[in-house]
Amino acid sequence: MLDSLTEDQTGARFTRRVGSFTIGTLLSRIMGLVRESVFAFLFGAGFATDAFNAAFRIPNLLRDLFAESALSAAFVPTFVENLAKKERKAVWRFASNMFNTMVIFVGLIVILGMFFSPFLVKVIAMGFSKIPGKQELTMTLTKIMFPFLLFVSLAAWAMGILNAFGSFFIPAVAPAFFNLFSIIVPVITYHYLTKIGLNPILGMAYGVTIGAIVQFLVQLPSLIRRGFRYEFYLNLNDPQLRRVFFLWLPMILGFASFQINFAINTFLVAFLEQGSLTYLNYAYRVMHLPAGLFGVAIGGVALAEFSSAVSLDNIAALKKRLKHSLDLVVVLTIPISVLLFALALPVCALIYQHGKFTTQDTYFTAQALMLYALGVPFAAAARSVAACFYSLKDTKTPPIVGMIIVILNTVMNLSLMWFLRFRSFPLTTSTCALVNFLLLLFILRRKIGALGFFDTLRLTLKITLTSALSGLLAFVFAKFLANQLVHKTIVHQTIYVFSAGFLGLIAFYLLSRIFKIREVKTALAEFFSRSTKLRSPVTENIDKI
Repeated sequence: MLDSLTEDQTGARFTRRVGSFTIGTLLSRIMGLVRESVFAFLFGAGFATDAFNAAFRIPNLLRDLFAESALSAAFVPTFVENLAKKERKAVWRFASNMFNTMVIFVGLIVILGMFFSPFLVKVIAMGFSKIPGKQELTMTLTKIMFPFLLFVSLAAWAMGILNAFGSFFIPAVAPAFFNLFSIIVPVITYHYLTKIGLNPILGMAYGVTIGAIVQFLVQLPSLIRRGFRYEFYLNLNDPQLRRVFFLWLPMILGFASFQINFAINTFLVAFLEQGSLTYLNYAYRVMHLPAGLFGVAIGGVALAEFSSAVSLDNIAALKKRLKHSLDLVVVLTIPISVLLFALALPVCALIYQHGKFTTQDTYFTAQALMLYALGVPFAAAARSVAACFYSLKDTKTPPIVGMIIVILNTVMNLSLMWFLRFRSFPLTTSTCALVNFLLLLFILRRKIGALGFFDTLRLTLKITLTSALSGLLAFVFAKFLANQLVHKTIVHQTIYVFSAGFLGLIAFYLLSRIFKIREVKTALAEFFSRSTKLRSPVTENIDKI
């Protein structure tokens, strides 16, 4: 059980689980970047890509409401409690009931979304009406991609169950299959669609929907190995199902508020010069690599660890685990974010500057990436603090803060976009991430008392200084290598980008040793540890069922 582990052991297990989650996510993110690179090669930036990105934003507005974080934070604690207290048959019946309920209700939303897609597109991408055929293409793409919502929600259901069993790698790597099919389908259909007179961007839309189906299916073998057997059981009055619903309801409003940011941004960007939405989308994808690798991993593991402490009524342990999670955020995300800022231009050139993607497209995408990178640590830290609220069964505070952030986001963009153009959007996103984190931390302190984060603040200052020095070194080295290359082939670009990045990481590690930042060495040792001695309390209880 949990109380048989010291806090140091719990911290080591926490970091090890983050490592497992991160490795799976890394593979998924790499495939995601390949997907974006292929997308840029095939379609460049302009008419079709703006339509695709706007269309994909529409089901994405709902994805976080019915999938991933929102579902996990409501479903996982309830499922874990069932694992600990009920027989296996009852546990799987609850899982089937949840599955069937999601198929019915999310499926209905998909049908309605496809039917009302013309209206949705006219609202979300009103600015597209100025260009003949752009809104019509966006409507078609929206209808094709709306079923993505159902299958990505079912994938999140499977992920929640596997996380409850202490399995983090398979759910984290599953999106790699989504990205794989998002690459294969448009590549093999491009010439055929062009030949029959259809826009080849349709192949990308079909790839998105097929990829979501595969993302769900690849997790089923792991579920079956853990004993899951589907049962056609539907009971909307089930107390456990109702509990998930009432935990999920206030959270859905919070996640909706953050997704509304995307809708508002899409609406506003549509009034800027053509290609603006594509620059932001490409930059966001690259930025999401470190954010997804570490922020999501730390936040996902944090929810289980924080809930364990709260279940023991041990607020002191909760504070220690929150501090550990924030220390991890500092050690893992700040160096990567600084390197991403320093190497934004060569990174964007390596990934995107092929085919129809021009040098100017790369330059503008890099500008957006630099501004997005500033907010990565704050977004990751806010996710961990929000998980602390959820573990305390407070699912109202983060949504309220989220609504404040939506208002701030809108006001800032309306104020800045007319002279900063597309650059105002990543700058606003990073600023809002900082404000969100600070507000949540302030409210949490009032809720559970002093957090004792002086050491974390001191660590943040040390890591920031060390990261800045290593980032500067990487930038200078990258510029030097670039100037030595007369013919910049993709092989040369890959070598000098990875060489500069590797040099920056080595410099960061060596400087951390010089400055005696022991948290870096400890975190790296635990992160890559594959020890199985520290078992999940959930797994221990399962063995007894």
